[in-house]
Amino acid sequence: MIRPDPLSGRADEVQSVRVNHTARAVVATAFGGPEVLQVLDVPLVEPGPGEVLVEVRAAAVNPWDWKSYAPGAHDDASRLPLRLGLEVAGVVEAVGPSVRWLSPGDEVIAWRVHGGYTDRIVVPEQVTVRRPAGLSWAAASGLMVTGTTAVHALSATHVRTDDVVLVHGGSGGVGRMVVQLAELRGAAVVATASEHAHDDLRALGAIPVEHGPGLLERVRAAAPGPVTVAIDTVGTDEALDVSVALVADRDRIATIAGHARAAELGIRALGGGPGADPGTDVREAARAQLVELAADGAIDVQVARTYALDAASDAHREGRGGHPGGKLVLVP
Repeated sequence: MIRPDPLSGRADEVQSVRVNHTARAVVATAFGGPEVLQVLDVPLVEPGPGEVLVEVRAAAVNPWDWKSYAPGAHDDASRLPLRLGLEVAGVVEAVGPSVRWLSPGDEVIAWRVHGGYTDRIVVPEQVTVRRPAGLSWAAASGLMVTGTTAVHALSATHVRTDDVVLVHGGSGGVGRMVVQLAELRGAAVVATASEHAHDDLRALGAIPVEHGPGLLERVRAAAPGPVTVAIDTVGTDEALDVSVALVADRDRIATIAGHARAAELGIRALGGGPGADPGTDVREAARAQLVELAADGAIDVQVARTYALDAASDAHREGRGGHPGGKLVLVP
């Protein structure tokens, strides 16, 4: 959380700034695939009490974005057109009454937001943190969802210095963050990934192994000792079956993607799925830690590609393919 600056002299000062009353935003106009996405002009109100207007420089793409408009049991036409986007990075353009810690010109990350695929957005001041100077706009926009999810997974499985942690999907956004944060805790890390990502994982301190048939034997051969924790970010049967075969204590196996089998296997399901632990308090508390680590260069966010707002459907097609090799980011 941002802390008040005692030297700012701003207290409850109100900034009266006129703003335009429309923004360009990506919306889902129907339930379906990426073809239903359009860029529309949407209403934009001036920031109210405790709110700030942010000029968006980058908006991260996350799996929840395309899942939110996928056809399914929760289709509700009254939700359409549906705004997308959970996290953004940008510059404060205007502030509303009672804003205490931010001024126009401040560079921030905002998470969780609704409708972040846009060029301008009004958000509560309390969902913002300062942008670490060492992170590009694109990387900054992708820090919070991956970082807070990784912190939650490590906390739920009680990762310690003497652990050997198996990370499934180590080259993905969340997996790569789990690798970095587990290394910072002093744990040894074995991470599954396609061969093209192995050099990056080695540079982070992990032992990379190729996923696919024979994974169990490859992990056993590569690990520096018995695997004590498994964190699954991909949700495949292979990842879950190998995890339960290697880790004796199923309370130390967590998945953010394999919710359908979690109860059957007696492992932890994390996130927003049915029966999963959302970890809201842990994730909220992690924001300040993540900003500090990113500012120090202890962690980073790998950006695979950037897209214009008008190409959001292309970004979603790539993300749905499952192997982007880092964060996909929209740049207004």
